[in-house]
Amino acid sequence: MAPQKTSGGSKASRRKARKRKTAIQARRKKEFTYRGYTLEELQKLSTDEVMEIMPSRARRSYQRGLNPEQETLVKKLRSSADETVKTHRREIFILPEFVGKTVAVYNGKEFVTVEIRPEMIGHCFGEFARTRTFGKHSGPGVGATRSSKFLPLK
Repeated sequence: MAPQKTSGGSKASRRKARKRKTAIQARRKKEFTYRGYTLEELQKLSTDEVMEIMPSRARRSYQRGLNPEQETLVKKLRSSADETVKTHRREIFILPEFVGKTVAVYNGKEFVTVEIRPEMIGHCFGEFARTRTFGKHSGPGVGATRSSKFLPLK
């Protein structure tokens, strides 16, 4: 005897309920965490405690000490309220205390304004001010290939 087929109504209703549940979860904004710490917890930590959870390259550069120009930039960022701080120092790593500040980073040609967000913690300023831009390619020019020879000239 062959097994009887069911209408599948209960399975379809379960699938619809599961879809609705995931759609609701997708709309919720995920809280920012950096290596298990929320932004508020990170900002409460001392600089030494923050250094323990930073990537090794950032940890090493801060442990070796900053040069005088880097020190002045960090002091300006700590004391600035709403004004933009201009800098040529692209190698400074972003700390949790810099979040919400605006920095104008020099890319070799102009100052690129960067607003520091929590996702940028542990990265350098230079990563957010691109130095190279892509010039768009145009269509094939006259003499570019054998096939472009037959394109009508405008």
